[in-house]
Amino acid sequence: MLIPLVIIEHCSFFLEPTMQTTFRMDGLTGPDRPVKPWMKFAPTIITIGIIAAFAVHGRIAQPPHYNDFADHSAVFGLPHAGDVLSNIGFALVAISGWLALRPHRDSDRLRAGWPGYRLFLIGLLLTAFGSAFFHLAPGNDRLTWDMLPIALAGAGLLIGVRGDTQPEAKTNIEAIALALYAAASVAWWVTTDRHGAGDLRPYLLLQVLPLILIPLWQSIHRAPRADRIAFATAMVLYVLAKVTEVLDHQIANTLQFVSGHTLKHLIATAATSAIVWGVTRRFAGGGRRTAGVRTISE
Repeated sequence: MLIPLVIIEHCSFFLEPTMQTTFRMDGLTGPDRPVKPWMKFAPTIITIGIIAAFAVHGRIAQPPHYNDFADHSAVFGLPHAGDVLSNIGFALVAISGWLALRPHRDSDRLRAGWPGYRLFLIGLLLTAFGSAFFHLAPGNDRLTWDMLPIALAGAGLLIGVRGDTQPEAKTNIEAIALALYAAASVAWWVTTDRHGAGDLRPYLLLQVLPLILIPLWQSIHRAPRADRIAFATAMVLYVLAKVTEVLDHQIANTLQFVSGHTLKHLIATAATSAIVWGVTRRFAGGGRRTAGVRTISE
């Protein structure tokens, strides 16, 4: 189940022509110099290394009390209102991102990344509904509807940035392949969990890889500084969101008015907003950036 990610990344080195850069230099990303050949193999090596580490580690199970959330608030009879209603932000970001980006899907600045960003936005919208449904009555029987959209969003984000930094990649095919992998990773957990040995490793791979491959791709292919800042901000916020998730009860006991998991949703919404802003800003003010072309005037 982990092999498709390696195949997508590894094969690209033999199918793609040698490139020195993907985006034009904006004067802030460093001198005009070729990419060191060995660096182009780093994403594949790291991906294989992570997969090997997961394999050696063995099964990663869901924490036994994962579904015991601290939020017991109620609004107009709605149980776990904080954890449920805090998902609205995901839907708002997804809809606004779709309305802002879809008209530019054929633009040189978005065409290669659109299959991924489209999957990311669809996954984000489905996360709003799937997570709300799960938190109404938390339990493993509903957790699938929370995990699947998140996996799709993670897969979409990987392909979106890959298309941005390597516009000759076959992102339509890769988006389909990773979407299938995302679904399979959740199906793997469901199947193993029903047999009393739930294994989250394939699912967690889609949580870990974006944090590593996105900044690596952007560095190797000289992504514009604004893109790197936007995605770095999103990743820092995502890590912070995971921290508040782990400290769910402690935060609830300390702050009283909000739980850690509710904060996780709000911070994760901010992270997705940073991503959408980072992509949509390309079209603000009629910017001239063109994927795969370096403008000498800069």
